[in-house]
Amino acid sequence: MSEPIVLTDDNFSAEVLNASQPVLVDFWATWCGPCRMIAPIVQELSSEYEGRAKVGKLDVDAAQQTAAEFGIRSIPTLLIFKEGKVADQIIGAVPKGQITEKLEAALV
Repeated sequence: MSEPIVLTDDNFSAEVLNASQPVLVDFWATWCGPCRMIAPIVQELSSEYEGRAKVGKLDVDAAQQTAAEFGIRSIPTLLIFKEGKVADQIIGAVPKGQITEKLEAALV
């Protein structure tokens, strides 16, 4: 089972902006209830999309610089990056189908 990549201010550029495939980034925090609700979904997507897309988690408390750079004001926020740019975003705890639909669109 593939684990989501732990993203930080230091590795964000290399892992996300310079990635050769789409990247789903979960902006979250340990104290956030809705973040914990979607954590199992993010975990599943990491395995299901292995080899086709990367999945990472960024703790907004530990990586405040990156969270601020992308204007993250509410969590959970999921951003889908394609070719180093934000291709789509999802705010709040949403069903898995909604996330996979947007991730599939980024794979085209």
